[in-house]
Amino acid sequence: MSKDSIKNIAANKKAYHDYFILETFQAGIALTGTEVKSMRAGRCNLKDSFVKIENGEAIIKQMHISPYEQGNRFNHDPLADRRLLLHRYEINKLIGAVTRDGLTIVPLRVYFKGSLVKVDIAVARGKKLYDKRQDIAKKDQQREAQKEFKAKFQ
Repeated sequence: MSKDSIKNIAANKKAYHDYFILETFQAGIALTGTEVKSMRAGRCNLKDSFVKIENGEAIIKQMHISPYEQGNRFNHDPLADRRLLLHRYEINKLIGAVTRDGLTIVPLRVYFKGSLVKVDIAVARGKKLYDKRQDIAKKDQQREAQKEFKAKFQ
């Protein structure tokens, strides 16, 4: 596996539906051995996870990493809080966005970059119900146009 190869583990599709993504960051994540082995098997879920800033550190909460099958008594807690590895200026940016602007931080995807596990996190603003309806209508229009385009050229 080359240094730049990227292998997706999990994506948070619901984040794009529920939030306007304003700015993204790439962060490392502090994991134990059994957590990494479980991630290599693709057993990770970001569905209800979020990022919180505590004591000057970014912590990802509610990220579910299933226990490793061959793990024994040293296996990890599936819903443990995990520390994100960011530069100080990036953490300060996130703190400013959350406190001053009332935004939230959500994880978008988890992936391997070479042999390292990385997390894409985003500063996001929540969508209202009518915004979600507009997005669904726009997707339906694009799907119909694509269908007509295919039918026209077949």
